[in-house]
Amino acid sequence: MCGIVGAVAERDIVPILMEGLKRLEYRGYDSAGLAVLNGTQHLTRLRTVGKVSTLDEALVHSPTSGRIGIAHTRWATHGVPSERNAHPHVSRDGLAIVHNGIIENHEELHADLERRGYQFASETDTEVIAHRIHYHQQTLHDLLKAVRATVAELEGAYALVVVSEHDPERLILAREGCPVVVGLGVEENFVASDVAALLPVTRRFIFLEEGDVAEVRRTTVRVIDRNGDSVERPVRESDLSADAAEKGPYRHFMLKEIHEQPRAVADTLQERVAHGRLLEAAFGPAAAAVLSRTRHVHMVACGTSFHAAAVARYFIEQICKLPCTVDIASEYRYRSPLVPPDSLFVSISQSGETADTLAALRLARQSGYLSSLAICNVPESSLVRESELVMLTRAGPEIGVASTKAFTTQLAALGMLVIALARHHGGADAERERGLVARLIELPSLIEQTLALGPVIQRLAERFADKHHALFLGRGALYPIAMEGALKLKEISYIHAEAYPAGELKHGPLALVDADMPVVTVAPNNDLLEKLKSNLMEVRARGGELVVFADPEAGFQSSDGVTVIEMPRHVTYFQAPAVYTVPLQLLAYHAAILRGTDVDQPRNLAKSVTVE
Repeated sequence: MCGIVGAVAERDIVPILMEGLKRLEYRGYDSAGLAVLNGTQHLTRLRTVGKVSTLDEALVHSPTSGRIGIAHTRWATHGVPSERNAHPHVSRDGLAIVHNGIIENHEELHADLERRGYQFASETDTEVIAHRIHYHQQTLHDLLKAVRATVAELEGAYALVVVSEHDPERLILAREGCPVVVGLGVEENFVASDVAALLPVTRRFIFLEEGDVAEVRRTTVRVIDRNGDSVERPVRESDLSADAAEKGPYRHFMLKEIHEQPRAVADTLQERVAHGRLLEAAFGPAAAAVLSRTRHVHMVACGTSFHAAAVARYFIEQICKLPCTVDIASEYRYRSPLVPPDSLFVSISQSGETADTLAALRLARQSGYLSSLAICNVPESSLVRESELVMLTRAGPEIGVASTKAFTTQLAALGMLVIALARHHGGADAERERGLVARLIELPSLIEQTLALGPVIQRLAERFADKHHALFLGRGALYPIAMEGALKLKEISYIHAEAYPAGELKHGPLALVDADMPVVTVAPNNDLLEKLKSNLMEVRARGGELVVFADPEAGFQSSDGVTVIEMPRHVTYFQAPAVYTVPLQLLAYHAAILRGTDVDQPRNLAKSVTVE
């Protein structure tokens, strides 16, 4: 959940490190720091509490430069946010390290190092790694060998980069369970936990595999696998542009990303649907054989991606006539799930590095599933590389912590999966497939129309600014959209929000309804509409203030205590989840603005959850 940047060059690399940290700040922002070797081969370290801008200010007062160095932006796991817990951490003789992940056996290593005379200045598990590398270096007399000996002792997840005064020409890095990449330049090379950090300086990357240790010099990169063999990892060229992670004219990344959704959904569908048909080879060359044999679908995800899976379950069962199970990844890992014959395992993640989802995939690969499918936004991610079938969303970089365009592109990708499965399982003949494909193709236009409601929703948000609680209701495939709306509101405005199926009102949540708890409802015009209306009358009878996002033909009218926001006409049930989530995103955004919260970097949260 933290960000790593490193560089070795013939020029001053501090500006490169700082730009990289700014581009990775969405991954962690409770402290930041850097360590560089200057011309005298003396290690200079600077750390600050708070965001990267604080470190930037500190550099004005304590300038430094160097040709090799490492930097980090942190989201606390071990130890409170403080300067002494900030990275980089150092050991004796000018050895410094930055680290993402969690070391589960750090306490026993800590105790052993204390017995050997090492003193600790922080509460972190990272400092244990630094001292352990120094300890091994005393006997092995080589930094690369010392890192390999150290990681062999570590239990848990890590991406780490090491620099040393006594070895000033190279960076050593290692990966197990957390991403780290090498960026290739001309007579200079770079390291980061995400390609976005390095796009201003390179488009060419080497992605380390699990268990790899690498040596990065100015002109060479050497990779050693977990067996100790030198290996060649492929060089991949990113198609992301350096300005893809810029806000442009928008006040926040989240607002920019909300408005990018029509293009992102269109890009996700492009070249996958044509002439009224789904091109199922987009899932991989083995897709037709796997999908035709599939008799059960098991989806696993976390957070917003879990809500996307929960939407898809309704359509897989309704249209494809296949049983579908949806699990939160952190629960799936520990509940010993039973695997029905011919089950397709589907994992969903924006980053492809979500720790619980990755661990679930690795468990699934040993559990007798027919095949595995990843739905992911990052083509170079671990989830993609380790799955047999892949459907890449094309959302582009998503910087705001609260996911928006990643979610709607996941819904588009899952819509294509529904069509592919229906083709093989009697749920869609050629004519129905053309209809479903047409509904997907209409999504960008419908989302664009919905974005036009921005000014209306901005005014509506004023009624939420002083609230402490909100209730979100939906039925059918719109219930997960209510869940997603509640999550967005609580993530960035810090208003406590809950979501319920509307039919559950009388089973508990109705007791909470009063004039101070707004009730937000998504109400497309479908066969559940009349039941939903009855549920809403129960809310109004208790004095609850209703906000209804409704189809113009649904028969809702604004009145005292009832605010109806008219959505685009003729949104079908298959389209409604993607379309009706957009106003909930805008409501959360504008409520957060009015409450003065940090929209892109909400407290206690980070973008990529790469530790359990």
